[in-house]
Amino acid sequence: MTDATDLMRMYLADPDQPFPPVELADPSGLIAFGGDLSPKRLLDAYSAGIFPWYNPGETIHWYCPDPRSILIPTDLRVSKSFRKSVAAADYAVTMDRAFADVMSNCAGPRAKEAGTWIGSDMQAAYLELHQLGHVHSVEVWRDGDLVGGLYGVARGRSFAGESMFSRARDTSKVALYWLCAQLTAWEFALIDCQVTTSHLGSLGAIDVPRADYLRLHAEAAARPALPGPWQFDIPVPNSANHVPA
Repeated sequence: MTDATDLMRMYLADPDQPFPPVELADPSGLIAFGGDLSPKRLLDAYSAGIFPWYNPGETIHWYCPDPRSILIPTDLRVSKSFRKSVAAADYAVTMDRAFADVMSNCAGPRAKEAGTWIGSDMQAAYLELHQLGHVHSVEVWRDGDLVGGLYGVARGRSFAGESMFSRARDTSKVALYWLCAQLTAWEFALIDCQVTTSHLGSLGAIDVPRADYLRLHAEAAARPALPGPWQFDIPVPNSANHVPA
């Protein structure tokens, strides 16, 4: 049970107040609450392996769960049939072309889910970080329409995946496939998936102890950053017939 002392320790009352040590997180991974979504606060959080997760209208909650779900870019697992659909390339894929639209789609309603955790304040905060070159999107297009994508936060050569969406079969997986290919070329060590889901597990994400994640993340985050906007520098499907002018 969390006592008053713990609550005082966890509450971010001052803009410059640092996060508590992650080892003091409660069993759910909650390490702090309060504060704001300023660029400095968010970048400090992601550098330390901490991320915000809360519902619109709630006080901001900050997490660093144990275990932690990660995906090594070279370990993405896809089926032979999916690889055939990738080879068919009836789509185009871009980076940082339509970040706001990707995040808006990620925040939209989903089947079998009520509401969204990506509120307007979070959308505004991550758009600002995107404009500062720290948050990136992958877009999948078909016949001029945005049909899938994802976005996440980069610190050095560590990428924290935030959310993805599909408006057509497998298009979020297409975005992840090409993201992993590009991050491999850029020698990114890991994609932070944050918490376990069966879908991510089927794609190769694994759970590791928080201490192991923090070590991998710290090493990767200390490497030279690649400020945005990002563009693919590997061969990708990018037909002018699919991407709007």
